[in-house]
Amino acid sequence: MSKRKIIEIDRDLCNGCALCTTACAEGALALDVEKKAVLVHEIYCDGLGACLDVCPTGALKVIERESDDYDAQATVGHVRKIRGAEAASRVHSTGGAHGRAEHSACPGSLARNIRSEPEAAASPSGAVKSRLSQWPIQLQLVSPLAPYFEGSDLLVAADCTAFALGGFHDELLKGKKLIIACPKLDDTEGYVEKLADLIKRNDLRSLTVAIMTVPCCSGLERIVRQAVALSGEPLDVQKVVVGTDGRVVQAP
Repeated sequence: MSKRKIIEIDRDLCNGCALCTTACAEGALALDVEKKAVLVHEIYCDGLGACLDVCPTGALKVIERESDDYDAQATVGHVRKIRGAEAASRVHSTGGAHGRAEHSACPGSLARNIRSEPEAAASPSGAVKSRLSQWPIQLQLVSPLAPYFEGSDLLVAADCTAFALGGFHDELLKGKKLIIACPKLDDTEGYVEKLADLIKRNDLRSLTVAIMTVPCCSGLERIVRQAVALSGEPLDVQKVVVGTDGRVVQAP
């Protein structure tokens, strides 16, 4: 048993809609006899929080506490039993002894080839201009007191977006200040509070969050929206979603 991230359920807020039970690919949630969401078993919960995005009442949150470790192998067996082999193939795996998934991987970790369209014409010569206008950019490192954030248009982007989207600098970053983060691999403790402080201090003109289509990336949007709410500032969050094939699949 170790301290890790896991779902916590507020029974008073749960309305029994059951949306979380289907959103959880690991089958870790179910409704009890009182029509309230419960953890079926701690070892089935990977702590990534995909269920949070569908809960209409805010009854779910990710916390850190002592818990049995997530068991990918047991979870695959559990999901295969209750939902079948196809559903089991979508279970989040932590990888085997050689760093490969023992059964499957979460959608954000699946290996795949991405085919690109043939070039219609020769690319223009010369270097592509960087639109980055400040440093540092990692959320762990930026300071809410940095003067360049004052009155700025802020882009909070998932790490992978700049690599997936070929035109990231001109399409998303141009004219904006940048913060990057990964909701899956970063230690995100304190991220909401830090962003809220930055928002409250700097009278931002606009705030855009850019994420990938993979489920775990939605955690960054959740962090940004929680930060805006905590700041008390009347700021709309614009969302851009980038596909793993490099296409913008959702724009403001």
